[in-house]
Amino acid sequence: MFEKFTEKAINAVTEAQNQASLMDNALVQPEHLLLAIAKEAKGVSQKIFKAQNINFEELKEAVGKRLRFEKAESPQEARPFSNEFKQLLKRTLDLANKSGNSFVLFEHLFIAVLNDKTSYIRRILEQFNFNIYESREILYKLVEKKSKKLSHPEIEDTKEFESSYLTADCLFEYEESSKIFERAVSKLSASNYEILGTEQIISSILEDKESDIVKILNNEGITLEAFENELSKQSSRASEFEGKKVIFTPNAFVAMNLAIQAAKELGSLEIKPEHMILGLLKAKKGVAYDIFKALNVDENSLGEEIVKPIEKQMPQALTILKLAKQEARRLGRNIVGTEMILLGILNEGMGVGFKVLNELEINIKDARQVIEGLIGYGNEYYETEIIFTKRAKKVLEIAWEKAKKHCKSRILSEHLLYAITMEPQSVAMKALEQLGVDAVEIKQGILKEIER
Repeated sequence: MFEKFTEKAINAVTEAQNQASLMDNALVQPEHLLLAIAKEAKGVSQKIFKAQNINFEELKEAVGKRLRFEKAESPQEARPFSNEFKQLLKRTLDLANKSGNSFVLFEHLFIAVLNDKTSYIRRILEQFNFNIYESREILYKLVEKKSKKLSHPEIEDTKEFESSYLTADCLFEYEESSKIFERAVSKLSASNYEILGTEQIISSILEDKESDIVKILNNEGITLEAFENELSKQSSRASEFEGKKVIFTPNAFVAMNLAIQAAKELGSLEIKPEHMILGLLKAKKGVAYDIFKALNVDENSLGEEIVKPIEKQMPQALTILKLAKQEARRLGRNIVGTEMILLGILNEGMGVGFKVLNELEINIKDARQVIEGLIGYGNEYYETEIIFTKRAKKVLEIAWEKAKKHCKSRILSEHLLYAITMEPQSVAMKALEQLGVDAVEIKQGILKEIER
């Protein structure tokens, strides 16, 4: 259900659970969501509460009086949703669909709360002389306005490139990853399995005790001994399989695909152990991931520690993609399309890609203006993970292959810019065309700059 909820909407639901726990109520009720919305409100929503002089503590006291008979019998870390709360979430989804939004917004939750007639919400708000109808009209107009700005031109394209990244050749292509997989495969002979899983891969990485990535893992409590000890406790490999059997278990396949994607996003042409760990953390499933959880590994901390030394090397592609994510946030989006990569190249300001665009008189200010006209603004500032459109992933794939073909050690700005020109229907190329340049000019500019 929550895959269509914006980060802000999810935070409100999480806060409703928190309020239920703080009030020692047995279940999460619609009234707890009212409290969460009042606490988490920003912008227009916050102004609605302020205009009607609603104080959070007073509101919480009023809710507490209505729910005083619904105390929990025993302490619980997370309160389950009541049937009324589940129905409220369902009505919120229906609201989003009817208003033409691709995602469930915080404002949809607010409207659903104001519409709710099964709870004490209306009676509670009446105590504060809250004007439900006027507030609801303001919120309806707001979500109608946002419905025109949230969708991304590249996100709905059904003819997108889908890369079958994972092949045996790719994983055995470089010395470091080849050694890991050779050790992992040899481990199968000592087990009762014939298919490579995440546990053999991670165990093989941990065997190289002198490598930097293993030192990072050890600092997070993931030693070979601890990992093997937890592995010996695993009575089932069920968490590895979610489909048919293949050379890799399905979840190992997913994790390694994500490892390759991580390598590309970090500008590397090699699939290294650190990318495999990042792939596993992103996959969030498999025996190795279960062991990480059993060892109480902080996933965010581990991910940050892995990326820190890479960032210090300042690889060009990583810098560009970080800047692309910043541009996405600036426009209130959690999606990086090809246009954000273009802005990242312009923002980086040093590479061949930037120089080519500069020679063609393309600057960051004009590009931003054109791109804002093409895709508009989103509705949130996203603090967490930002995703790439399929077409942006294709640009990374083309850039990766181009860098490999030219025997480079990393993906560079010219590879990314070249890859953009290979996607004529992308938002980035549409923006460049509006700025008065075409793919041929850009490719010629890249060749000219490289030959200097």
